[in-house]
Amino acid sequence: MDLAVMGEYLPRFGEAFLLTLRIGWAGIALSLLIGLAAAFIRHFKIPLLSGLMAGYIELFRNTPLLVQLFFIYFGLPKLGFTVSPELCGAVGLGLLGGSYMAESFRSGLDAVPPAQSLSALSLGMTRRQLFVHVVLPQAFAISTPSVVANVIFLLKETSVFSAISLMDLMFTAKDLIGLYYDTTECLVLLVLFYIVMLLPVSLLGRKLEKKFEFGRSGT
Repeated sequence: MDLAVMGEYLPRFGEAFLLTLRIGWAGIALSLLIGLAAAFIRHFKIPLLSGLMAGYIELFRNTPLLVQLFFIYFGLPKLGFTVSPELCGAVGLGLLGGSYMAESFRSGLDAVPPAQSLSALSLGMTRRQLFVHVVLPQAFAISTPSVVANVIFLLKETSVFSAISLMDLMFTAKDLIGLYYDTTECLVLLVLFYIVMLLPVSLLGRKLEKKFEFGRSGT
């Protein structure tokens, strides 16, 4: 392994890392918004919308991200909608992630015991106060491990962005390997940058889980 070669490639991997991080977190932010909306719709069983959300979740959970990206990037222009690779990556990741986040949030909402809602209402709480101060905090605490796992999964899924010509980490590694055959050096850099991207999320997730566990045990 040539450290000089790795040092030479470091700036290119750094640029690819920032691009991957930017698009990845944009997609994750979108997935959280979609997931919350879909979870509320399914939890409260809103007519018509609940069925549509169920169909959306099954569709995106059971098709690969690569297929979804190809449909958005190559299929939508046939219908007159042209999207940039960056937008395609963020939207594709957001739609895939939203289907997973929706189930995580819904499981958290469904796991709150109904007896607590009845007790809160009997104490004079309004339904809004009940939802904001009783249901939501517990639902988020319960769904935290699953949400963190989904975030890690989505960040790893950014590795397929290279298929739509995005200069992400995977594209950069494959490009340099194809040009200069420095396979070991490129793969080591690729692994290191993914660790830098994912390890803080994993550590933060563990910290949040311990905090919520302590909070539940203290109540």
